[in-house]
Amino acid sequence: MAIAAVLFVAMHTIVRGMAGELHPFEIAFFRAFLGIFVLGPLVIRDRGASLRTTKIKLHALRGVLNAAAMLSFFYGLSITPLAQVTALGFSAPLFATVLAVIFLGEVVRLRRWTAIIIGFIGTLIILRPGVIEVGIGPILIIASSAIWAVALMVIKVMTRTESSVTIALYASIFLSPMVLAAAVPFWEWPTLEQFGRMFVLATFGTIAQTLMNQSLKLADTSVVLPVDFTKLIWASILGFLVFGEIPDLYTWIGGFLIFASTTYIAIRESRLKKARREEGAKAEE
Repeated sequence: MAIAAVLFVAMHTIVRGMAGELHPFEIAFFRAFLGIFVLGPLVIRDRGASLRTTKIKLHALRGVLNAAAMLSFFYGLSITPLAQVTALGFSAPLFATVLAVIFLGEVVRLRRWTAIIIGFIGTLIILRPGVIEVGIGPILIIASSAIWAVALMVIKVMTRTESSVTIALYASIFLSPMVLAAAVPFWEWPTLEQFGRMFVLATFGTIAQTLMNQSLKLADTSVVLPVDFTKLIWASILGFLVFGEIPDLYTWIGGFLIFASTTYIAIRESRLKKARREEGAKAEE
């Protein structure tokens, strides 16, 4: 998870750095398209087994949602300070929890509702609506988090039957033409050097996603999720070194509240699932 955090922020840094050279939609296309080639060796190794699926409609739906989230995120990232993007990005699990209540019928009691409210208060602290003007960039990042939360619901269903490689592979397959359609009006052929940087960011993003999923398989959420907060530290460092950005106190306070609330929700859900498994095991005995 620690390595994933570094790679995610490194990818975001490259995207933000290239935004003045190529349109964010075009960068998003290459992020999705080149991801297919990054996963290529795994597909070859399993002799195409990762291409087999019975959930093609769900993969397509996830692709539509992912495309909307990626386009919003990449455009917002191009015009928003790196640390603020990272802090607001922590809000996705908040939206996911609310959506799980609405669409999956999950029961959320007082403690988790309190955590959700605290998380959204953290978002308001970062944005400070009515105190300062809220730009389109932060709004797009929040919109991206909300859309990504819906995609997480779809992914949650697919993980019951699909491997992580299959899910990642079909995400790139469906994402690429959708994002390309949005990029065509702004298209400029990248130079070889720009293409190289985009291959690096696609590699970083694909490996980071895989490492994050693997960390959640190897250890409890309560152990690995707090490490994800290091993204804000790396974003502050790289934002300062590369772009001369200094995150204000509101970003740190809001980011901490959002992250603390989402971490509590994840730990609480993990414990409840463990308790339900233990009850089920006792009932079978």
